[in-house]
Amino acid sequence: MLGVLLLGVLAPVGLGIPAPAELQSSGSQCVEHECFALFRGPVTFLAASRACESLQGHLMTVRSSVAADVISLLLSGDSSTNPHLWIGLQLPQGCGDTGHLGPLRGFQWVTGDNHTSYSRWARLDGDTAPHCGPLCVTVSAATAAAPGEPAWEEQQCETEADGFLCEFHFEASCRPLVMDRWTPDASLFSSTYTTPFGARDADFQALPVGSSAEVAPLGLELVCTAPPGAAEGHWAREEWGAWDCNVEKGGCEYMCNLTAGVSSCLCPGDGVLQADGRSCTATTVQPCNDLCEHFCVSNPDVPGSYSCMCETGYQLAADQHRCEDVDDCKQGPNPCPQLCVNRRGGFDCLCYDGYELVDGECVEALDPCFGTNCEYECQPLGSTDYRCICAEGFAPNPKEPHKCEMFCNETACPADCDPNNPDLCHCPEGYILDDGSMCSDIDECDADECSPNECRNLPGSFECICGPDSAYPGQVRADCDPIPVSDREQDGGSGEPPASPMPNSPGSPPSARPVHSGVLIGISIGSLSLVVALLALLCHLRKKQGAARAELEYKCASPAKEVVLQHVRTDRTLQKL
Repeated sequence: MLGVLLLGVLAPVGLGIPAPAELQSSGSQCVEHECFALFRGPVTFLAASRACESLQGHLMTVRSSVAADVISLLLSGDSSTNPHLWIGLQLPQGCGDTGHLGPLRGFQWVTGDNHTSYSRWARLDGDTAPHCGPLCVTVSAATAAAPGEPAWEEQQCETEADGFLCEFHFEASCRPLVMDRWTPDASLFSSTYTTPFGARDADFQALPVGSSAEVAPLGLELVCTAPPGAAEGHWAREEWGAWDCNVEKGGCEYMCNLTAGVSSCLCPGDGVLQADGRSCTATTVQPCNDLCEHFCVSNPDVPGSYSCMCETGYQLAADQHRCEDVDDCKQGPNPCPQLCVNRRGGFDCLCYDGYELVDGECVEALDPCFGTNCEYECQPLGSTDYRCICAEGFAPNPKEPHKCEMFCNETACPADCDPNNPDLCHCPEGYILDDGSMCSDIDECDADECSPNECRNLPGSFECICGPDSAYPGQVRADCDPIPVSDREQDGGSGEPPASPMPNSPGSPPSARPVHSGVLIGISIGSLSLVVALLALLCHLRKKQGAARAELEYKCASPAKEVVLQHVRTDRTLQKL
């Protein structure tokens, strides 16, 4: 619709431009004293330039990365897909070598200069191809040279782009309205701003002079004004006196007082209100602060006369000088969403158990266990923290606290058995199934795990007290004499004795009665077979007594302990033989 209006009015050059009221921006942002707006609709470069000028601005200049970020922000809020928008960059009539014309490659801003610290061309053509004007420039995220940085692209100026970007400069600006967040009703206030260039939104970082603000549901309308030469404006209105004290301090220069639902401005003891009912000026009249409990307002028209006023939350007592507290909780409807507690000069809002106060509203407190991944059960700790707990006989895994593992701190504990299959039981690591449904601690010290050092058995584990001849004298460890991998490889592998010297090699001690190697091999194989047979028989007997798969799992899961037991038993058998 905007493009039809613009083209229809601007097609005959010089016949006029659309009125500012007809231009509706699709998004705008202000940074300090600069404002930028996006307008949609098919339009040529000339029509777009004249439309911006009709709003007392010009097509946007992108001289820094800050301006580029503003474009990205405006495009992110636009529902169209990768629109091409005119910016204020053009190449005059004629041809030129782009390789020696700086970052703008001979193009100029609509302001008549070529100053910039930023450029983002979509195609550079090796900086060798000459460009011949007139040419104009569009910006689009579709041709972005880098993610999030819309790029520039040359176009014929008569081409219809999808819209354009305008830039406006203002000498002063106002901050967005400040609401009193301590007032419960403040969360109901909402402000809608309208700028001089037609942008209307509720989200601005700054508002140029001449902008208006509508505050609902108060029906309040304010205007951003500033005296000549000032860089910072303020919100005001033509009507006399303060507006609601919850909005921008009622516009009062010194203090806003809210009593019995009526807002009024106060001045310090040596000042008087001006004609607008909000500004203060100093006076030579004798101050009267000592006569009133809170504030004393002198009457400049009647020398020596005064009146007392109280701070917000108080009211004048019967003597018209003292101030007494107002019970805000009893003034009309409850000012709090649930519980109201009066205090001197104000009140506090509280919530029922199970609720918490968030932005003036009582909302149901969020269970800290909500969304957790505890394997068994989650236990809240206060209102924000939690911990995972496990069933009896289990404990949280130290490395993964949300998971549970079997745990026993005694020499014997009940096994974890399947209620549907009593023969299927499990024991913690370091325990073995015994008597059907009990887990007994394995005494690793019986297997000489620490030999020749002192061994101390613990529930589910053990520890070695390293002797003076060990690698870690005086320390308590799981292994006092670890053998490095490299040493084991040099010795022929883990557990293998060094190779015997050749029979006829020099230095080998003579043997009176040599034993044939085949006999030694046979004895070793026979002893090992006997040990394996005994273990198989023991497993069979345990299984018949109701032992679960846990025993086999333990033996498979702890091969190191089983190998130690086998070696000890083999050595003892060989010694007997």
